[in-house]
Amino acid sequence: MSVLIRGGQVVNADQTERADVYCEGSTIKAVGPDLEAPAGAQVIDAGGAYVIPGGIDPHTHMQLPFMGTVASEDFFTGTAAGLAGGTTLIIDFVIPAPDQLPLDAWAQWTDWAQKACGDYTFHVAVTSWSDRVEEQMGVLAREHGVNSFKHFMAYKNAIMVEDDVLLQSFRRCLELGAIPTVHAENGDVVFLLQKALLNAGITGPEAHPLSRPPEVESEAAHRAITIAQMVGSPLYVVHVSAKETVEAIGRARATGQRVFGEILAQHLLIDDSVYRTGDWEHSARHVMSPPFRPKAHQDALWAALASGTCQTTATDHCCFNIEQKLAGKDNFTMIPNGTPGIEDRMAVLWSEGVRKGRLTPQEFVAVTSANCAQIFNIYPRRGRIAPGADAAISVWDPAGTRTISARTHHQRVDTNVFEGLEVTGINAVTISDGKVVFKDGQLDVERGAGKYLPRPTFPPVYSAVTLKNEIGKPSPVIREPSVHVTP
Repeated sequence: MSVLIRGGQVVNADQTERADVYCEGSTIKAVGPDLEAPAGAQVIDAGGAYVIPGGIDPHTHMQLPFMGTVASEDFFTGTAAGLAGGTTLIIDFVIPAPDQLPLDAWAQWTDWAQKACGDYTFHVAVTSWSDRVEEQMGVLAREHGVNSFKHFMAYKNAIMVEDDVLLQSFRRCLELGAIPTVHAENGDVVFLLQKALLNAGITGPEAHPLSRPPEVESEAAHRAITIAQMVGSPLYVVHVSAKETVEAIGRARATGQRVFGEILAQHLLIDDSVYRTGDWEHSARHVMSPPFRPKAHQDALWAALASGTCQTTATDHCCFNIEQKLAGKDNFTMIPNGTPGIEDRMAVLWSEGVRKGRLTPQEFVAVTSANCAQIFNIYPRRGRIAPGADAAISVWDPAGTRTISARTHHQRVDTNVFEGLEVTGINAVTISDGKVVFKDGQLDVERGAGKYLPRPTFPPVYSAVTLKNEIGKPSPVIREPSVHVTP
């Protein structure tokens, strides 16, 4: 199977050029002007369009068991929706229960993902600490291509971990050449604020942002950054939503610390007024953590992307239908947290970012694919249009329009937080694994066609700096791999 994309502008994070792109099998074979189509090749006319690397969403939760229910989107429907929007790779999360070993959780998520029609890879969460957890992190890194481990600083009495676990796990990540990531919210403070609000009789969705103000995010982010600095490890902060968190990341980066920030498309456009509509169902559909913030935070988030303070965009795609959200009808803490977004992230970023002068086309490619590929060590296999890269491509129509709606999206959920938004700049054609899987508004996907993408760890670099271990003996602290790049 071969595909020739003819007549487009190839946009990478560092350059734009008029070129054709020839794919053979699952690989890009040639990029250049006036390429000849071999006999039998499928030819895509990209005149007037951009040819860009397929999007990478570094933060999704397909089929997630959470808060007493299971996310409505599975790996087949979720990756299909991603392909429709131009996203060709997701990084989903294996989240062990606190009493579950990482490899057992890995096996469960791997089984669920067999139905995926788009490519996927995994972060693995550290939800408890023991010698076996430490050992299995090594197995995951060496044998399964896991180079990132997630830590929840929120969800007390569930999957939240304390600072001692952060310290030990960050050190283990550095030893393995892996990247620790954090969900930064002070879970103890959130727990106390939730109790206070319920005791005051405030039980609806309007209480959700009150229980998770920007300070609980920025404090946790600063704490994680400090622990990472003490250990010498890099750090990736997921779903940055508050300007104070952007400032904490900026201060750390200004001193040379390798801290990366991820911003959700939803937080760039939606503000906390959605929780005060008086319509319980409408407000509950927007319950996610961190919550939507006052509008003033959005300027800081856009500026963080434009300046490079934050490097990636994601969706935290975690879908619950309104019937599932109703579990919290009388108690906002029981509303399953999560919103959709995988199908719309790239269109929203182009329409609200590139067209409004907040991002250049090259920066758009950087924050939707290239930076993520670099941070998680799969560049230039992903995140670049170049010979030898995977044939995972979006043909982007900058003049195309569509109105986002739950009635027409491919996501398996009965709501869309961008409902009614008209976007200009849309995915026209998606190529995944060298095959045209979306064209003319139609998906042509195969259940189980998605491939797992292993991500190599970075070579560790040892330092003379030491810390005391649990029995008081000096133990080496492994400084950050020197090959980590700053997008």
